[in-house]
Amino acid sequence: MNQLLLGIAPQWIPTLDNFVIGRNLELHAALRHALSSTGGERGIYLWGEAGSGKSHLLQAAVERARASGLSAVYGSGAVPEFAQVVAVDNVESLNDEAQIELFALYNRLRESGSMLLVSGNAAPAHLNLRDDLRTRLGWGLVYQVHALNDEEKTQALHQHALARGFELPNEVTHYMLRHGRRDLPYLLSVLDELDAHCLRLKKRAASVPLLKEIMRIE
Repeated sequence: MNQLLLGIAPQWIPTLDNFVIGRNLELHAALRHALSSTGGERGIYLWGEAGSGKSHLLQAAVERARASGLSAVYGSGAVPEFAQVVAVDNVESLNDEAQIELFALYNRLRESGSMLLVSGNAAPAHLNLRDDLRTRLGWGLVYQVHALNDEEKTQALHQHALARGFELPNEVTHYMLRHGRRDLPYLLSVLDELDAHCLRLKKRAASVPLLKEIMRIE
């Protein structure tokens, strides 16, 4: 029964439109331009701390490319197959063999005019990868993805709740930001659990008491 209830909520898909930009205006604009122009930059590297939004942006770019009729693939910690737009997330976790694969894929994509989007936990020069691969990743556009502040996280949480079909009271977001972990992926996962919990309780409204049950905080 729980699985049926969970299926009631609309599926949330990362897009460039539902990304809360914060201090990433230039990066956001560069991605939009690159995906809408065949003559734009064909290599973009994103770096930043965990939870800053790198995965969201890479998955959103793949969705935008597919909507435009392009072949596009996304891989996290792995090198996907060739496509017109290839996104490789968490490049720092690639093993030696995968790094060789990415180096070869980079050259193939460059020769074909296709696009490569890569994310990592540090700027290219500070990655613990092969020297030739680090150099290639630094050849295109390089952007740091800045994490959101509390006001921007609040905006992201309310936006996510609306996408799932419910309104989030301000006191709930305030409580979420003051208890437990503060990275956005965790906060969004708690929000998803809260939504599912409300559905199991016959659509009771989201509240701090229900949130405490989810977060197991007395």
